[in-house]
Amino acid sequence: MVVLLLFAGCSKPLKLQYSALRFTDEVRLRTTPVKDQGRSSLCWAYAMLATIETEHLMKGDSVNLSPDYVARMYLMEQVKQRLPARFGRNVSASNDAAITTRGMSGMLIDLIQRYGVHRFDAYHKRDGADYDIIERKLNQAVSFAQTGDLAAQINKIEALLDDEIGSVPQQVFLYGATYTPQEFARSVCKNNEYLGLTSFMHHPFGTYFPLEVPDNYFRNTFLNVPIDTLMHRIEQSVRSGHPVCWEGDTSEDGFSFAEGVAKLENDNEKPTQAQRQKAFETYRTTDDHCMEIVGIAHDKAGNKYFCCKNSWGRNNRFGGFMYLSYNYVRLKTIAVYVVRN
Repeated sequence: MVVLLLFAGCSKPLKLQYSALRFTDEVRLRTTPVKDQGRSSLCWAYAMLATIETEHLMKGDSVNLSPDYVARMYLMEQVKQRLPARFGRNVSASNDAAITTRGMSGMLIDLIQRYGVHRFDAYHKRDGADYDIIERKLNQAVSFAQTGDLAAQINKIEALLDDEIGSVPQQVFLYGATYTPQEFARSVCKNNEYLGLTSFMHHPFGTYFPLEVPDNYFRNTFLNVPIDTLMHRIEQSVRSGHPVCWEGDTSEDGFSFAEGVAKLENDNEKPTQAQRQKAFETYRTTDDHCMEIVGIAHDKAGNKYFCCKNSWGRNNRFGGFMYLSYNYVRLKTIAVYVVRN
């Protein structure tokens, strides 16, 4: 009981401090409504689509895009890669892993270039749909697939996804025009429009390398730059009216979605490049979550924060948005995507 009381006593000042924090937005970019990824692992899709949406909103063009369409295409791609070799497909060791919705935000760009994208209003999952359950059903369907016609097996699994998520519209209708999903995707995200950046010491600065994190299934490469350069580019992008897709660690005790704030324990100390590297190599900084950076703010003491649009619904102090301290972002960032210009 004494230990519990001491623990509770230690935790209260942190919560009170967060509750007392008030922020003044210096820059706040436009966004579509906050969405809720539910129990899925699709934060990477939500965050990158939100980044694309804000980029268009800041230009006066309104788009609201469907994470569930991308999720379905991603799941179906994995199904086709994993069907047994007796259906005429080569099965490599890399295709033995379970079907998943996990990923990194760069994969979203690859997927929409391949399969296109739909409007959010035209395609989103049915009420009660659970991607954990869908993944299990797909893994079972692939495991127990019968020999015979490959197309028939694919159609059977497509029907399963129709039941679980919803039937996919064949065309995109917008402002009186009709597009294929691929044409629509090309209109909202140009080829090579976004640049992936990271900052670690185990590769030379100024070179591209695939980040060694479990969710980098597509082996996307990132330009490696010093942390000061990375932080400058994030801030410069937001102040110039361009959102940033952020991938980083949310496992710190100082990350509180309910309070809408993330800070380090020693938040006044500026993390060094070496500290970032050690945190990455000892798994203190892991690729937990993705959000869209849409603003820059400061608290009453003048400390700088980045405002992020999250995808966990609106049930927190800031209606689903989060304020991450400058030093939290400096230490806990895995990678970001920025507009190349």
